[in-house]
Amino acid sequence: METIRKYKNEDGNISSPLGVRGTPYFIDTTLRDGEQAPGVVFYLAEKIRIASLLDKIGIPELEIGTPAMGKNEIYDIQAICDLGFNFKTLSWCRAVKNDIRLASKAGTNGVHISFPVSSILLDAMEKNTSWILQQLRELIEYATPLFNYVTIGAQDASRAELSFLQDFVSASRYLGASRIRIADTVGLLNPFSTFELVSSIRKIEKELPIEIHAHNDLGMATANTLAAYKAGANCLSTTVNGLGERAGNAAMEEVAMALEYSENIKTGLFTQSFSEISNYISKVSERPLNDSKPITGKLVLSHESGIHTSCLMKNRDTYQLISASKIGKTEQEFLIGKHSGKSTIMHFLTKANLPSTDEVCNTLLQRVKASAEALKRAITKEELLALYTDIYSHKNQTICQLQ
Repeated sequence: METIRKYKNEDGNISSPLGVRGTPYFIDTTLRDGEQAPGVVFYLAEKIRIASLLDKIGIPELEIGTPAMGKNEIYDIQAICDLGFNFKTLSWCRAVKNDIRLASKAGTNGVHISFPVSSILLDAMEKNTSWILQQLRELIEYATPLFNYVTIGAQDASRAELSFLQDFVSASRYLGASRIRIADTVGLLNPFSTFELVSSIRKIEKELPIEIHAHNDLGMATANTLAAYKAGANCLSTTVNGLGERAGNAAMEEVAMALEYSENIKTGLFTQSFSEISNYISKVSERPLNDSKPITGKLVLSHESGIHTSCLMKNRDTYQLISASKIGKTEQEFLIGKHSGKSTIMHFLTKANLPSTDEVCNTLLQRVKASAEALKRAITKEELLALYTDIYSHKNQTICQLQ
């Protein structure tokens, strides 16, 4: 511990273009940590398509693979690097020299070296803090001539001893790291503890870019990423749809829209492509999106409640935060079901150029509610039209009988 602590008071900070302090800097790891989700495999053509869409969105940096996985992985990484995209490229490595050597063959701009920093991981790997200090020095010195930049990861930082973690960060900066990654490897943190953890590191490292890498085991990865940003972590590690191991990672599209709408912080990303890439990742990962998934779920811009729809017809902002065009969708037609109101029925009939009266609308609304309850779902336009036709048919029959 003391051998690491000696670096804390050294003067000078390493400046880095990899995330200017205060500006959200997205590092997408869909092609690395996303593909580590159990059972997920991307073909090279799919990886290139994903990279192309992320480039279109404006993601500045992609972590695109783990070269130590073998020749095929290195080939895929090389292929993406050779296509001349605008983003920086990063390889992920264990704290092993051979991993870094293989990464240099892959041709990425930078390399990320991940160190276990919690006692539970160190014990399991039969390592200690002396090993970390020795490897940290040797590997940064080895990697620096091979790459444009070297980033260091504090794996399982959320379960590490805070004083040791601070020393590890300071030592990394002193030895030449361009950025430090704080990884909540098992998803333990909450927004409050995340803010405290990142703040404690930012207090001792004023300029070093800090990256947050949050996992979603407790459902807080997006919230934790925002909390980390507010505490001084300007680099945000995300994946599309939150794809990743176990419960996944912080979702790129959710983090970006939360920054823009909840904090009024511009990300500079082309959000209009969010739905396109979200649907594509869902398809090639064979991980269907929940209908109510924030931002890109197919029902997140849908409305049924009569109280809501009567206002939405006047102003979509009344009960909808995000406009469809902002995320590459079209505004959805109102659902018609148990909770619909008379105004929704009238709206549908007017758009369909069908004659109606208050009596017909009231009768149709009651039939709609009964049908929706029986079917346990909203009813389709075709079913609504059939109910309407049936009502008018009975009405005309009654008129004929009276005549």
